[in-house]
Amino acid sequence: MVADKPDKPSILIIDDDEQIRGLLKELLGVRFDCVDVGSAEDALSVLGAMSFNLVISDIQMGGLSGLDLVPRVLERAPETVVVMISGQQTIESAIEAMRVGAFDYITKPLDLRHVEAAVGRALEHQQLLQDKRKYENHLEELVRERTARIEHLAFYDAFTDLPNRALLSDRFSQALVGAARSQRKVGLILIAIDRFKKINETFGYRIGDLLLKQVAARLQTCVKNGDTLARSGDDEFALLLRRVTGTEELADVSQAIADVLKPPFSVKGNQIYVTGSSGLSLFPNDGQDTETIMKNAAAALFRAKELGGNCHQFYTAEMNARALEHLTLEYNLRGAIENRQLINHYQPVLDLASGKVVGMEALVRWQHPEFGLLGPAKFIHLAEDTGLILGVADLVMSNACAQARRWRDNGCGNLRMAVNISARQFQDQSFQEKIVRILGEARLDPQSLELEITETSIMENADSAVKALSAIRELGVRIAIDDFGTGYSSLSYLKRLPIDTVKLDQSFVKGATSDPSDAALVMAIITLAHNLRLKVIAEGVETEEQRAFLRLLRCDEAQGYLFGRPAPADAFDSMLPAGPLRKQDRLLASPRSELKHRANGDQLIAEGTAPSPKLRVS
Repeated sequence: MVADKPDKPSILIIDDDEQIRGLLKELLGVRFDCVDVGSAEDALSVLGAMSFNLVISDIQMGGLSGLDLVPRVLERAPETVVVMISGQQTIESAIEAMRVGAFDYITKPLDLRHVEAAVGRALEHQQLLQDKRKYENHLEELVRERTARIEHLAFYDAFTDLPNRALLSDRFSQALVGAARSQRKVGLILIAIDRFKKINETFGYRIGDLLLKQVAARLQTCVKNGDTLARSGDDEFALLLRRVTGTEELADVSQAIADVLKPPFSVKGNQIYVTGSSGLSLFPNDGQDTETIMKNAAAALFRAKELGGNCHQFYTAEMNARALEHLTLEYNLRGAIENRQLINHYQPVLDLASGKVVGMEALVRWQHPEFGLLGPAKFIHLAEDTGLILGVADLVMSNACAQARRWRDNGCGNLRMAVNISARQFQDQSFQEKIVRILGEARLDPQSLELEITETSIMENADSAVKALSAIRELGVRIAIDDFGTGYSSLSYLKRLPIDTVKLDQSFVKGATSDPSDAALVMAIITLAHNLRLKVIAEGVETEEQRAFLRLLRCDEAQGYLFGRPAPADAFDSMLPAGPLRKQDRLLASPRSELKHRANGDQLIAEGTAPSPKLRVS
């Protein structure tokens, strides 16, 4: 029988006394595979061809002794266990054998019970050695796998398995060395997925991640042998072309990229259309080193995004100045959030029946140390693109709640403070906690805070929005739908939404007194909202005629330039607490303005304050 058969332990018996070998083989052969030899030399020959769990060897034999045999056995088979057979006169030799690696010894004359006990202990020990070796091998394999994984992660993107920026840079440097020697051109295309943040907000980050995988797979079809496609950013890829003829070939590849992105992507049942913007640069035309060429491609990509996306742009020297300005503004915006340089201006909201100020809408401004007061059009898109919008929104809400409390403490009544929120904030798992914290810090009644969200933002993911709005409303905070009537599925969803207020978009208000269609829409929206027990606020009211028309339709409240432009909080102190708002009160909202009379002598206007676009933190 083969000695290394796994289902039965194997034993090699070594003794020059044939009678002892026979006795041991008869005793142990029932349960074990036994092989016996008469000398240490024969044992070494057998050990060269077979493996054994246990070796039982006499110490004193003709030729090579058992004492000399032990280290040779263990050298060939470290997991083999050795038990020595010793006469009474060779006990010291047996102990010496154990010092050099034997596990145990038994004495002559043989006591079969002692033999069986020694064999049992030896095989149990041998099993432990095998288990230890398996465990060590397993650990070594894990270490090898982890090491290989770490090395892979150091140079490859964990999600798409594409080369990362570090490996791209290394391959780029190698390509430039070869190109310089052979006087050939190297191209770089940076590709960004247009409006990818909007995709994340609409479908969720999990869908966005899966979409990126599919995008990477399609882009791979545009890669030739020797070229490298890498993931260079969250929603950006880089294609290194080691050998190109010039700008025309680079443009052709960029167009091929645009073409492969055109068909819709199917992600978990969602049909998603994607476009990409590309920035192109060329060695040696646009730089002599990796860093310069990548920087210039990034500047070209920035320009492509500025132009609306879904296009490619070659690098030009003028682009660096624009990119630097963008980066500087981003850096400054981060500092503005940390240093609380963002301030709120407030626009009053009036009760149309009484003419009293019942609330304010908070609109953000940036008090820039170099450029002065900046309106949201100058930085909100930047905040959205860089992910800083959450920091901006938190600061706006914090300042607004604190100001509402100050007005209340000054005896101005319980004014309602409206703050715009974005669909992005719904994705923030801590949004409700932030609301609770901000209200607590300001010691403001939740009923005094009204959060405004655009109809379009809700309709992008209506079911998710309903859950989020319901949770916020349970805090006691009021919810308003902003720009109502400009989105889609408005009427069918309105009854489902956990809201308190509908804000009528200014585009309808503007034409309500001149366009019968707009007038009919305004009337229908007000009637519908009232039937659903919702309050209606008209936005963009600029004329007395519009105010009179809205009052006739029993619109609840209104805001617009007729009542006051967005201005700092202290500009409204003169009209609070709320009472009938006179035109003279309106003028006090901008104390630095230069006043002049119109030709008819009775209508006053304020100059010096240009119309400010309203913040949409989205």
